[in-house]
Amino acid sequence: MRKLFYILSVLSLLLLNHTSVFAQEKKLEGSITLSGAWAIYPIAVAWAEVFQKIYPKVKIDISAGGAGKGAADAMAGLVDIGMVSRDPDPSELKKNIQAIYVLKDAVYPVISDKNFFLEDLLRKGVKKETLSEIYIAGTITTWNQVVGQKGNKPLHVYTRSDSSGAAASWAAYLGKKQEDLKGVGVYGDPGLLEAVKRDPVGIGYNNFSFVFTREGPLISGIRLVPIDSNENGIVDSDEIYETRGQAIAAIEAGRFPATRKNFFFIKNEPRALVKEFIKFALSEEGTKIVESVGTSLPIPKEEREAILKTLE
Repeated sequence: MRKLFYILSVLSLLLLNHTSVFAQEKKLEGSITLSGAWAIYPIAVAWAEVFQKIYPKVKIDISAGGAGKGAADAMAGLVDIGMVSRDPDPSELKKNIQAIYVLKDAVYPVISDKNFFLEDLLRKGVKKETLSEIYIAGTITTWNQVVGQKGNKPLHVYTRSDSSGAAASWAAYLGKKQEDLKGVGVYGDPGLLEAVKRDPVGIGYNNFSFVFTREGPLISGIRLVPIDSNENGIVDSDEIYETRGQAIAAIEAGRFPATRKNFFFIKNEPRALVKEFIKFALSEEGTKIVESVGTSLPIPKEEREAILKTLE
């Protein structure tokens, strides 16, 4: 709630200087419904807050519940927009679904800052193969195996119980699908983060928007497991992310391996009002809102402009 209050405060400041060309062009009215990914939710709320103040006769209803819910609701025609924080499945596109790329972010392996092997993990990192053996094969069951030491300290694996973009993206990074991930299922990003924070031998994964504070540092009580991408057996300086700035730089440079795209799922041709909302989200003004809120990253201008042309 504190993060959402901050977001709305930032948006209020933006509105004081607001001179939208959208408002000058036409008056809109009606309702729009969205549901889905936790990762997209804060930005969608922010877009909606500004859009509704520009157009007071528009009502936008948004609910989180995971990317799977967003995809299912969109395909069933229960919402205008499904928020899906993973790549669309070919089977979904066959059901008259149009997937519109709107944001990008990343998924990170997360542990408690009380983890017994934190010093070793921050020095050596973890290879992709090791993460696969933890989450897919299930052959690594102790932290001693992870860091290459003798002993039998258990490793508690946590995953998402709901159909989610974070889980799908994490599984895709490991070459599989969400249903292949092992671990104790926990609902939602907040729940999974809290489970790992409380467990000094736990490991989970979370969206960019849930591991960093808006001010920059990591959320209190957690650390990100460095992924040894070049597999040199040590953690290089550009493989450690302790602030939002470091993480953003790695995502933008393509250095962090578990990045992903976020989408709006639309069934059939979107209504005029829905189309205007999507255009606003991808506009320069919508991009400024993304940057101000800071829970996701905007997509490059060239890509946004290409997508906007398809909506004309």
